[in-house]
Amino acid sequence: MKDLKGKIAIVTGSGQGLGEAIARRLAAEGCKVVVADLNGEAAAQVASSIHDATATAVDVTNEEQVSSMVAETVSKYGRLDIMVSNAGILIAEPIENADLGKWRKVIDVNLVGAMLCCKYAAREFIRQKSGVIIAINSKSGKRGSFRNSSYAASKFGAIGLIQSVALELAPYGARANAICPGNLLDGTLWQQSLFEQYAKNRGMTVEEVRKLYESQVPLGRGCRYEDVTNLVVFLASDESNYMTGQAINLTGGQVMSP
Repeated sequence: MKDLKGKIAIVTGSGQGLGEAIARRLAAEGCKVVVADLNGEAAAQVASSIHDATATAVDVTNEEQVSSMVAETVSKYGRLDIMVSNAGILIAEPIENADLGKWRKVIDVNLVGAMLCCKYAAREFIRQKSGVIIAINSKSGKRGSFRNSSYAASKFGAIGLIQSVALELAPYGARANAICPGNLLDGTLWQQSLFEQYAKNRGMTVEEVRKLYESQVPLGRGCRYEDVTNLVVFLASDESNYMTGQAINLTGGQVMSP
């Protein structure tokens, strides 16, 4: 039984999109959720529509803010049970024209931000001798991404981070895993920016880009928010208590790494 009733969860990047879907699902499963996002107004709006949720504005690249986010959560609720490191960005560029500042920004948010979330969650989990870190990664953490090197590099690095953190937390009964979704074609990020970015990079129309990405998936469709949230619930629950250090493909068969 996936009983998460009363568990305390932080979900970063949950002011919209996949993060919002994760926050809502965890709340539906009985968690008390901290909706954390760079956009504090968006976080507050989401939290206001979820039972027993709170909101906080946080830049995951800012150590003081991440530390405060975790400390305030523990002060309010007495503990932290689940850290979902979801905040991330994507800036697609061909390597020969890559802007160093943009490249570093992607690494800073996706990798350094994940490290800071792990660092401060780990302190609580070691003290409690329990807890779960779930990092939202990508299929781009398993293989290269065309004209998208900064994103792939950040996601490859984040899998190494999670595996290393899992080793450190194991003696304390705490776990760390990553989810590697395929393309969330109906999600906010794709609809608001990625289709246009990729269409421009490839010299294609948005419709052609969608058909291209769907054609690459054996199951014939993009990943959906519910696919990810189903796995989040499983990894957060005791049903997965013998799983740690895993980076789980959720790609409709597009990536089948051993």
